Amino acid sequence: MKRLSLVAACLAAMTLVHAGCLSGVEDQGPAEGDAMNQLAERYVKLVLALGQHDADYVDAYYGPPDWRTEARNSKRPLDQIDKEATALQQSLASVAPAATVEEIVRLRHTYLTKQVTALQTRVAMLSGRTLTFDEESKALYDAVAPTNDPGAFARTVEELGKRLPGSGSVLERYDAFRNRFVIARERLDATFKAAIEGCRSRTLQHVKLPPGESFTVEYVTNKSWSGYNWYQGQYKSLIQVNTDLPIYVDRAIDLACHEGYPGHHVYNVLLEKNLVRDRGWVEFSVYPLFSPQSLIAEGTANFGIEVAFPAQERLAFERSAIFPAAGLDPGGAAEYYGVLTLVDRLSYAGNEAARRYINGQLDATGAANWLERYALYSSPRAAQRVRFIDQYRSYVINYNLGKDMVKRHVESNGGTASNAAKRWDVFAQLISSPRLPSGLQ
Repeated sequence: MKRLSLVAACLAAMTLVHAGCLSGVEDQGPAEGDAMNQLAERYVKLVLALGQHDADYVDAYYGPPDWRTEARNSKRPLDQIDKEATALQQSLASVAPAATVEEIVRLRHTYLTKQVTALQTRVAMLSGRTLTFDEESKALYDAVAPTNDPGAFARTVEELGKRLPGSGSVLERYDAFRNRFVIARERLDATFKAAIEGCRSRTLQHVKLPPGESFTVEYVTNKSWSGYNWYQGQYKSLIQVNTDLPIYVDRAIDLACHEGYPGHHVYNVLLEKNLVRDRGWVEFSVYPLFSPQSLIAEGTANFGIEVAFPAQERLAFERSAIFPAAGLDPGGAAEYYGVLTLVDRLSYAGNEAARRYINGQLDATGAANWLERYALYSSPRAAQRVRFIDQYRSYVINYNLGKDMVKRHVESNGGTASNAAKRWDVFAQLISSPRLPSGLQ
């Protein structure tokens, strides 16, 4: 494992305060706040308890260390966790806030209720309950992805076939085309540094972060994912980049924005600052991966790429900074991104492969073949994606459906492409709050 330290310099500014969430409403009374804090503690301990049965469940935790120790030492059985979760739901229902209280307090209550529902679903799954792809995604992530006709994907593949040079199948020609844009291993350091600096500088023009935030990047292998942010608390992240497969030049900005700025790192930093530290809401010190929070986290991380780098600005930055750092000819950037724009229309083909695989309509080989045919995944990448589905199942919806839902929310609240300042403002409000998928408008 090779470690690359990328320092995000300390900033002498406090985090954003979003007046739109705080005006014109009554504050929550101290009694109600105390009750919610007690319920929040019960929730965190249940998440940690379930994490003893599911190694992927607790994605991040930076609350009291003795709570984690207690969970490890006691290892409550699944049926007990389920009973305690049911009791917690009943307690939450008894302290539902009035419509007149501060909006963020109402969002907190909804957040906890939805998160506990997802926890109960994960307990049921670990106990042997079988759910369809859509049933699972609704219960865990508070959303259902649309069903797409494979004919639409086939037509896009055909359109790509007319555009790609060379002979052979569309997939073969697409692979050959993309191989011209691989970042050489010895240039990964310089390329990712350039990408992170670009994402960070653009983010900091619009979002104020607390002093001392930073992250470290590691290159790893033998993973089912291409990149991962492990939030450590104290405004620190560990970002891992998987080098099992070739890393194409577009992944530099994608990963730097998605995992770092304004994606997962910024999302977690703002939640810690605004909700855990400023408000004392301990439930945000734990992040259960299989929960509605993940759709917001992945959706904002993916849409954050577009927020930080609108298409034409990204193309200019790729030409001036990323392609040179990668040792690639900037003259090919426009052609490359023109092809990727078409390929992006195949995004939901991955959801269909997962849906059919989880529902038993395809086996692992059939799912990989589907990804090769309709999503233009190379054979190794398709095999990696099937391993991802084996491990994370319906989680795949959080990337594309999440991005689309977040984009609609931001734009419907005035954050259109023609109003960059408002777009950043609405985006920053979203990643600083407990809003969840069914609450996006």
